[in-house]
Amino acid sequence: MLRIDQYVQHLAKHGARNLTLVSGQFVRFGFDDGERTTKVAIEHDSIVQLVEEAAPAPVIDTLRQQSRAAFVHSSNGSLIQVDLEIHAPDRWKVIIRPSDGAGQNGHASAPNESLPRAVPAPLVQPPSTVIQPGEPRINALLRWMVKVSASDLHLSSDVPPMVRQHGDMKPVPKRPPMTDVELRNLLFEIMPERNRTQFEATNDTDFAHAIPGVARFRANVFMDRKGIGGVFRQIPITILTPEQIGLPPKALDFCWLSKGLVVVTGPTGSGKSTTLASLVDVINKKRSDHIITIEDPIEFVHENKQCLVNQREVATHTSSFRNALRAALREDPDIVLVGEMRDLETISIAIETAETGHLVFGTLHTTTAISTVDRIIDQFPPDQQSQIRVMLSESLRGVIAQILCKKKGGGRVAAYEILISTPAVSNLIREGKTFQITSVMQTSKNIGMQTLNDHLFELVKNGLVEPEEAYLKAVEKSTLKELFAKANIPLNTTMKE
Repeated sequence: MLRIDQYVQHLAKHGARNLTLVSGQFVRFGFDDGERTTKVAIEHDSIVQLVEEAAPAPVIDTLRQQSRAAFVHSSNGSLIQVDLEIHAPDRWKVIIRPSDGAGQNGHASAPNESLPRAVPAPLVQPPSTVIQPGEPRINALLRWMVKVSASDLHLSSDVPPMVRQHGDMKPVPKRPPMTDVELRNLLFEIMPERNRTQFEATNDTDFAHAIPGVARFRANVFMDRKGIGGVFRQIPITILTPEQIGLPPKALDFCWLSKGLVVVTGPTGSGKSTTLASLVDVINKKRSDHIITIEDPIEFVHENKQCLVNQREVATHTSSFRNALRAALREDPDIVLVGEMRDLETISIAIETAETGHLVFGTLHTTTAISTVDRIIDQFPPDQQSQIRVMLSESLRGVIAQILCKKKGGGRVAAYEILISTPAVSNLIREGKTFQITSVMQTSKNIGMQTLNDHLFELVKNGLVEPEEAYLKAVEKSTLKELFAKANIPLNTTMKE
């Protein structure tokens, strides 16, 4: 259920004529004899999320450009008029009321017609060829990519440009394939000189590109059998809150640790950077500490709020993760974020840093909490693994493993596995019995632990994800299948494990 539908239900329940939401103010119900308010104020971030969920992309564009927009929403067969206003960057206003049947363009709409709502923006409008004076040619594609809510832009030689929209690959309309020479010229126009040198030497390179007021992009340029290629991942300018990304509340306890290691894991493109940025932003708002981030490249930009934040980029501000991490110990940090724990030395220093009284956040490309613990230990030579088990059992505070699923009606939603280090978990790590950790997680839901299957099942039960999609993304497929069977949730029987 969309957030707006919950308010529509309250509107009908109380028999109100309209309902008004204003950032930071009490919710107001309008009746014939006046207004009545709730006792709880609605936060600005909640209003933004409500609008972005329900409003079609063109409506959001109009709102941001003109500070005013409207659309018709269908909720349980009823037409709802939604008026939007922006009074200030942190003060939005939403008015919800029964519609008279007029659509966005003023024409009547029947209840069974397809109305604007939170569905994937159709890729029917090709990117504009108009480039703003002085900006790179690729920015037209990147602006359009943001407009249609795509997460990635893919450019390959002799292939039309493509985007990943809500998890699916789609070609960019009316854009012909580019040759290796054409694409090379397009990419080299924004590639820093250092990265150009690296690319010529190694055939791949990573860098960041920003369009002020639009978004930042993490770029990877590479060579394949047809020629040069590039992938651009959209990094939103606004850092999402834990509530917006659906992070379990217990995971926020990691933000209040004074020391230890917290690992965020998941496949490439599963939203690890977004989760880390959200946690760091909570710390930045709530604590008064020194935060050092080590990234390749810098993705989300953190301005100083309550904390002092220093962000270092590998190959630009430091030669490697391990060198920056070793140097961080002499820079008086309270919290250190390691963008990638790539090698044995980086992992070793991260564990030592956590042991010496610092809070360390890091990432790994593993799929579950147990595989994360095993991967860390397996990085070390056999004769050192016993010692590392002891060190990890004492320094590890938790693991957040996540994966993105396609959401019903468009968009994507994250499923999370949460491991919290308890004496029982620490003992299993120390004794090399990590295979028993799942049992501890299943019996410790009362303190906030959850397995990936637990959350996938919950997403399906709440109508956010199709059973087949959850089954596809599950690691322990047979266990999830049993959960579906017990709950009488039908699963496409043609799917195979």
